[in-house]
Amino acid sequence: MAIPIPSRQLFIDGDWREPVKKNRIPVINPATEHVIGDIPAATAEDVDIAVEAAHRALKRNGGKDWASASGAHRAKYLRAIASKILERKSELAKLEAIDCGKPLEEAAWDMDDVAGCFEYNADLAEKLDKKQNASVSLPMDTFKCHLIREPIGVVGLITPWNYPLLMATWKVAPALAAGCAAILKPSELASLTCLELGEICREVGLPPGVLNILTGLGPEAGASLASHPDVDKIAFTGSSATGSKVMTAAAQNVKPVTLELGGKSPIVIFEDVDIDKAVEWTLFGCFWTNGQICSATSRLLVHESIAGEFVDKLVKWAKNIKISDPLEEGCRLGPIVSGSQYEKVLKFVSTAKSEGATVLYGGERPLHLEKGFYIEPAIITNVTRSMQIWKEEVFGPVLCVNIFATEEEAIELANDTHYGLAAAVISNDLERCDRVTKALDVGVVWVNCSQPCFSQAPWGGKKRSGFGRELGEWGLENYQNVKQVTRYISDEAWGWYNPPSHKL
Repeated sequence: MAIPIPSRQLFIDGDWREPVKKNRIPVINPATEHVIGDIPAATAEDVDIAVEAAHRALKRNGGKDWASASGAHRAKYLRAIASKILERKSELAKLEAIDCGKPLEEAAWDMDDVAGCFEYNADLAEKLDKKQNASVSLPMDTFKCHLIREPIGVVGLITPWNYPLLMATWKVAPALAAGCAAILKPSELASLTCLELGEICREVGLPPGVLNILTGLGPEAGASLASHPDVDKIAFTGSSATGSKVMTAAAQNVKPVTLELGGKSPIVIFEDVDIDKAVEWTLFGCFWTNGQICSATSRLLVHESIAGEFVDKLVKWAKNIKISDPLEEGCRLGPIVSGSQYEKVLKFVSTAKSEGATVLYGGERPLHLEKGFYIEPAIITNVTRSMQIWKEEVFGPVLCVNIFATEEEAIELANDTHYGLAAAVISNDLERCDRVTKALDVGVVWVNCSQPCFSQAPWGGKKRSGFGRELGEWGLENYQNVKQVTRYISDEAWGWYNPPSHKL
């Protein structure tokens, strides 16, 4: 099935603009390894132009600019974008599937989430009008205090390739709702749907410069955006190594950053579970999105009394996961996003073997697929805490297994990581679930499930998984400054200075 690839330029100041250096990057379908199109390659010069356009958007029209517009005014545009996303849902899902290898059904779910996120942030934008000038209770009746919520300004948004449009939306929607002007730099590995967001913004009449979209390489476009002196905030989702570089670049201008970085999340299975249900959550939690998800529960901790039966079923079920072109009906595992990432995942599996782990199943190319960056889901046992596969994020369909005897040991193993994004605990004993939840050193805990995520609830981690929260009201607050305004209301003099009296 041939999917037409729109030929786009950079989206700057409300229209399409050729990159200053006129360079382009090939788009490779990971299912076929064929070049299916290209995208523009922005450089520092294009970043400068986009930043200028964003600043103009915040100063246009004699005080009726985007920043000073009412939340209700901005909400109309967000809802119009949501509507267009749903109109083009099928087309956008197919573009995403051939761009990053995500199964088509999952890509379609993502488009629903994209529209829902814009709708939710439209609601938050409307609520901002009621929060403006909120009063603060003070201990002295000679003063009155109120708060003014202001957009933080021009924001740079750098997003990953595993959920191309959804991860962009997690940042774009609250930034626009707050009244910021944004510059989006999606991953060069999957940018097609993000460019289509530019066309949607143009169609709904979003004011020029409010959202600018620059595709390009990280060292050329992303680094220039992160270090730009006229960008007021950076929000980044990606690897911990790149997040550290973004943070360093932003620090040169003392600008705030929000970082959503990697993970090595555990899923803890206790002995009292329904094994079939727990096996399904384990498979889903690690192999959904082709295993390429920062919150993947890729460290399985299972109680010793059920470990044998549990792992046997895990392998049996994993063998029946349909691995195919993501456009095929029923696909549950598509290709890894790129050749370099494919080789990286295979290296993780081979290193685990060399360190003494046992690959019970998977970790190799499926026999029925000669082309494409496909890897069978891997289940690895005999894993020790010193092994690379236990400590480092793979970002592929690889599950490592460890066994515990007590609740205390399970907690210790779960927290044995530099990361702190998410964790899952599965047990019929809800009191135990509550105890373990409180002990887990992460930002998100799932009880009797893995991976659900909602626009209304905060998302973010601890330790090397970053800091700050996206989604919910917390996500919107990332893009606002709160100004305190305190007024002296007494008719009496303050009385600090009593000038001496002088007699003539």
